[in-house]
Amino acid sequence: METKHAMSPLTRFLFIATMLIGTFTMSISQSSLSTAYPTLMTYFGVSADTIQWLTTGFMIVMCITMPISPWLLNNMSFKRLFALELILFDFGTLIIYLGNNFPIVMLGRVMEAAAVGVLFPSYQTVLLEITPEKKRGTIMGVAGLVMGSALACGPIISGIVLHYTTWRGLFVFFMTVITLILIVSFFVMKDVMVRKETKLDWLSIFYTLGLVGLLYFISEIGRGNANYTELGIILVVSLVMLTLFVYRQLHIKNPLLDLWVMKSFNYDLSVLLTGFSYISLIVVTIIFPLYYQQVLHVSPFISGMALVPGAALLSFLNPLTGTLADKFGFKSTMIFGMCMIVIGWGLLTCLHLTNIWGMILIAMLIEGGNAFVMMPAVTLGANSLPDELISHGTAVITTIRQVLGSTGVTVATLILVNFTKMASNSGKSLPVANQFGFHAVSITFFVISIIGLVIAMMIRNTKKDSK
Repeated sequence: METKHAMSPLTRFLFIATMLIGTFTMSISQSSLSTAYPTLMTYFGVSADTIQWLTTGFMIVMCITMPISPWLLNNMSFKRLFALELILFDFGTLIIYLGNNFPIVMLGRVMEAAAVGVLFPSYQTVLLEITPEKKRGTIMGVAGLVMGSALACGPIISGIVLHYTTWRGLFVFFMTVITLILIVSFFVMKDVMVRKETKLDWLSIFYTLGLVGLLYFISEIGRGNANYTELGIILVVSLVMLTLFVYRQLHIKNPLLDLWVMKSFNYDLSVLLTGFSYISLIVVTIIFPLYYQQVLHVSPFISGMALVPGAALLSFLNPLTGTLADKFGFKSTMIFGMCMIVIGWGLLTCLHLTNIWGMILIAMLIEGGNAFVMMPAVTLGANSLPDELISHGTAVITTIRQVLGSTGVTVATLILVNFTKMASNSGKSLPVANQFGFHAVSITFFVISIIGLVIAMMIRNTKKDSK
């Protein structure tokens, strides 16, 4: 088996570049549809709360496939696993392209999400495994270009494609790039992970469906026509399943997800921090385009391009923040980033902006802050664990981040819809009602960002321990 020690510098570069470009493209799909929501709502004849399931449903499926990644890394060649993920994503994208109704498109999104859900923790684990600990902050900063920048770039690329083609053109773009990466991967990808074959615990996989029920409950509880009895039953069943999942992981010999990683205090704080910063980033990429179109009345193309400065700053800062964390310590780096995020949401709370340039500056502040928090938190979490638990630790931190992100998008959407409707019913004009709804979202995430700042202040070590 080939390992990191057998890779020449050129082979290593091509390996990492192929993996990151493939993951970057697949990551773009997570947030790319936000700019296209109004177009898709008209095309399929569905409401905003239905169309948002193309994003929320995507994130839910990611959540239930992420815990499987440690088992797959232990039981399958990474080269084969990477290729299978690309093929599954490509096939799902083809289904979306050919789909002529919302359920078919949703099926394609589920397939895309399953591929991305496995790949996200896998590629981070591989990067951490093949990188010396003293250089992990820097390499994970580069990986942040995938996690953060791709998320921010999704609406931008969507806006550009929609300006020149129909919504189907977006998925032609995904298929083209992923197919090329698949071809290249056959020549440059290597099997770099030490495998430890175990039997797949199907009962644990079944218990993870509790995540679906929990996130469904969160998404539906705020609707005016919600069936509270039905939702109450779903919540209880989901919590029981998740409790059984946790109990089983702590008591079986070969757990699907080794939750003993949670016994490290710094790791637990890192999990929360990466989740809180991710919430801010994904809410900006989903909600800001809606604000630009519904309040500022700009086109999908302009709303996508308005996210370019924030995405560019995030892309520029991600590699630098990893180096800063390695040099000056993780705590100070993450506190600085959370302060930027708090200030950004605080300005949105205090100001009623009707100027797109002011919104762009605030988006840059929040996205720039994310660069100082999300990937440094992942690296700190990995450094808190022994090497044999890194794959499990990465899967846990990625899953919880995705759950919090899914919850953040759902909560933001519910607050936006309900507060806008409340203002409209009280006699306010639609533009004023829309602004009222977005202001309520800003207040909510300002409070959440403050909690994140408190967590950052609780991090114990400012510099990595030498081993």
